[in-house]
Amino acid sequence: MSNVPQSFANITAELQYQDFLRIMIVSTLTTFPCCVFLFINGTMLFTLRSKLVFRETCRYILLYNLLFADTLHLAQSQLQYLLFVCRIKLSYPLCGFLGLLVNLTGGIAPLTLVMMSLERYVAVCYPLRHATIVTIKNTEAAVIGIWAISSLNNLTRLLLFLEIFIQKVDILLMKDVCSNIAILLGSKSDQYDTAFTCILFLSAGVAVISSYIGVIAAARSASTDKTLAGKARNTLLLNLTQLCLNLSSAMYFPLIIALSRTVTRTVLLWVQSIFYVCFIILPRCLSSLIYGLRDETIRPVLMFYLLGRANPSIKQARNLE
Repeated sequence: MSNVPQSFANITAELQYQDFLRIMIVSTLTTFPCCVFLFINGTMLFTLRSKLVFRETCRYILLYNLLFADTLHLAQSQLQYLLFVCRIKLSYPLCGFLGLLVNLTGGIAPLTLVMMSLERYVAVCYPLRHATIVTIKNTEAAVIGIWAISSLNNLTRLLLFLEIFIQKVDILLMKDVCSNIAILLGSKSDQYDTAFTCILFLSAGVAVISSYIGVIAAARSASTDKTLAGKARNTLLLNLTQLCLNLSSAMYFPLIIALSRTVTRTVLLWVQSIFYVCFIILPRCLSSLIYGLRDETIRPVLMFYLLGRANPSIKQARNLE
């Protein structure tokens, strides 16, 4: 009989080791690509601030805002994901604060894509008025407005959180790990999040598609610069693709919630890791590759900083001012 407790102890130790090994594998598989893309995004952000032509061109200012928000969102999401995988419990206020940061940066990308699309629309359809409409001052005001709208969304979530927190003030430490699922603020919050997400992406989609149709119509005019119209059309298609990728990230938590009711915790952990890479990491890291490598002005400078100064094929970047 004395061997029975020892057998249970061995089984428990084996299960703990397997769980630790699983956590290490999942953390590595998600953290490594995240760090790679954070490095690329950071290099892209440095590139956009390294030359005067980038700092004083409106579309590059908007691109910087998009990349900055995506980089912050990616870093915050990875931190929250590691806390979830490692089963680290936080207090309600700290978890709520992390959730507010993720939601703040998550709403910036669709709104910025709208402004980037409108800028291309004005450049093609109103070329003579582009310099007076799309100015540095107006672009900075648009960026402030984008962050203000996303902040107002967070203000509503904060009020809902305070309403729930007051009811649970005696339970400061969360019973489960910190995640947007665990910090759900009741049916009001769920309905509000659904409505805001639908309105945000529907409005952004309509704006981008309308800009694309306007550019196509303008391209048929004899007075329109065909080369500029072609480049603007391709940019708007990229904006629409990027918007769809950002929309896919909104599907992450509903899919996880649905799967959590039908699969075991181990299976859910592996599936969640795959969904996390596909729906959270990839949409937030493709901006640098999509816009940076495609733009003829950015590409040589970006490759110059990524590949090193000794590469003779990209030394032309030194001449950009």
